[in-house]
Amino acid sequence: MQRFFLLFTAVSGLIFFSAFLPDHSLKNAPVNIGAGFMKKDSSAEKWIVKKCDDFIINGKGDNAAWGKTSWGVMTKLDPEGKAYVSRFKILYTAKGIYLLFAGEDNKITTKDYKDYEEIYDGDVFEVFFHPVKDKPQYFEYEINQLDKELILTLVHGQGSNIAWAPWPPEYRNKRVVKKMVEVQGGKKQVNGIIRSWSAELFFPYSIFGLLPDSPPQSGTSWDANFCRIDYDSGKQVEWSWSKTITDNFHDLDKLGSLLFE
Repeated sequence: MQRFFLLFTAVSGLIFFSAFLPDHSLKNAPVNIGAGFMKKDSSAEKWIVKKCDDFIINGKGDNAAWGKTSWGVMTKLDPEGKAYVSRFKILYTAKGIYLLFAGEDNKITTKDYKDYEEIYDGDVFEVFFHPVKDKPQYFEYEINQLDKELILTLVHGQGSNIAWAPWPPEYRNKRVVKKMVEVQGGKKQVNGIIRSWSAELFFPYSIFGLLPDSPPQSGTSWDANFCRIDYDSGKQVEWSWSKTITDNFHDLDKLGSLLFE
C-alpha cells in the first residue's frame, strides 16, 4: 500500500492536503460473530438503509435498533491470511448515520498510532460514501482496534486526490464522530491476542458538510463501500463489500449502492 504524502495548509478550520492515496486502500462476542450469520447474501451490492430512532452506542452492537436491519458481508480479496468473518450494519436517523463493523481476528496488528496518522498500515475497518456519481467529492473513515481514526473528505482528481480532514485541536476538544470499539477475547493493546473486534459509529450529518446531496433524505441513493484491512499474516489482506473492487478502494466506479428508505 502506498503511503500518503502530505502538504498541510490551514483552510477554514480544516487540514488541507494533496494526497497520493493508498491502493486499498467468537464465543461470547456481543455482536454474535461466527458461523451461520452469512444467510444474508450481499452479492448484489445494493443495500436498503433502514431508518430508526437515535440511540446510544457502546461498541457491542447490542441495541435493539440493530434488529431492524441485516448484516452485510465483506468478501476477502487476497489469498494470504485467514478468512476472518467480516461484516457490517448501517442505519440512519434525522440526525446522522449509524454504522456497525464486526470481524473475527486473532491479533491486534498495528502500531501505537495517533488519530489521523497512517492507521491503514495496520488493522482497520473502512467506509467510503460517494453521494453523487458525477461529482468528485467523497468521504472516507477508518478506525482500528485501539480507537484511533482517520476522517477524510476527498475530491477525486486525475493522478492524485485532494483531501480535507478536521482540524486536530478542534477535533480533540469536540469529537465530530462518535465511536466505541469493543475487543473480545483479549486486551486492547498493540499485538494483543484476541478473538474478534467490533466498532460502533455515529456520523452526524455535519461531518458530510463538504459533500453534495447531504444529508440524505428518504429515496436518496449514495454509492458506498465497506472494507477491512488486516496484517496478521505479515502482508496486507483486504476485504470489500463491493465484489467488483480488486485492488483500489478509491475506485469510485466500483462502489456498491445504498438506498435510504
